[in-house]
Amino acid sequence: MKSVKIAAMAATAVLAFGVAAQAQDAPSVSFNVGAASDYVFRGYSQTDSKPQVYGGADLGIGIFYAGAWISNVDFGDSTDMEYDIYAGFKPTLGPVSLDIGLLRYGYTNQEDGADLDFWEGKLAGSVAAGNGTLGAALFYTPENFGQTGQATYVELNGSMPLAEKISVSGALGHQALEGDGDYETWNLGLGYAINDTFGIDVRYWDTNVKKSDDPGKLTSGRVVVGLKAAF
Repeated sequence: MKSVKIAAMAATAVLAFGVAAQAQDAPSVSFNVGAASDYVFRGYSQTDSKPQVYGGADLGIGIFYAGAWISNVDFGDSTDMEYDIYAGFKPTLGPVSLDIGLLRYGYTNQEDGADLDFWEGKLAGSVAAGNGTLGAALFYTPENFGQTGQATYVELNGSMPLAEKISVSGALGHQALEGDGDYETWNLGLGYAINDTFGIDVRYWDTNVKKSDDPGKLTSGRVVVGLKAAF
C-alpha cells in the first residue's frame, strides 16, 4: 500500500509540474484502436493465444503526457479486461530522447481474493542510428502481477525503415523476478503503413522459458498479426 501511495503522489506531481511548466503549450489529444491475433506482453500471451481488441487515448502538453489503454485478456479465470493508466515526460539530453514515466496495470472481474493490479516505473532512452533508432528501457515494480514480489524488466530495442512505408523493429528483454522464474524474451517484426491512419504489424515472439514450466504454451514462439488505427 505504501508503494502505491508513493507512486500515485509521484504521478500527481509529474502532471502538476507539467501543466505549470508547459502552460503556454496547446494540449494535443490522440486515439488508437486495433485488433491482433494474440496479445503478447513480454513474451507471455495475455489472451490464452486468442485474438485481442484494444483501444486507448493520449494527452500531450509539451514534453509531458498522460494516457489510458484497455484490452481484453484471458487468464483462464473470470478476469476479462486490462486497463492501463500512465503519465510521464520526455525530455531531451543531448542526442538522447528520454521517457520517464509511471504506469498502473489494472484488471476487471478478478477472482475473489485475487490482487493482480500493480504499479511500474519506467526509464527509457533512444538515439538516432542512421535512418533508424536504437533504444533501451528499464521497468521496475515493488510488487509484481499477482502480488508476487518485486520485478525488473530490461530491454534493448531498435527500428529501421526499409522502404517508404515499410519498417523493421525488434527487441531483446530480460525479466528478473523475485525468487525463481527469470527469463529472456525477444521479438522481431515488420510494419507497413497503409496510410496516415492505418498500419499493419507482423511480428514473431519467443522466450527461453522451459516447456515444463509453461504447460499452457503461453510463452512458445508465435507470429502475431495486428491492425492498428491511430488518429
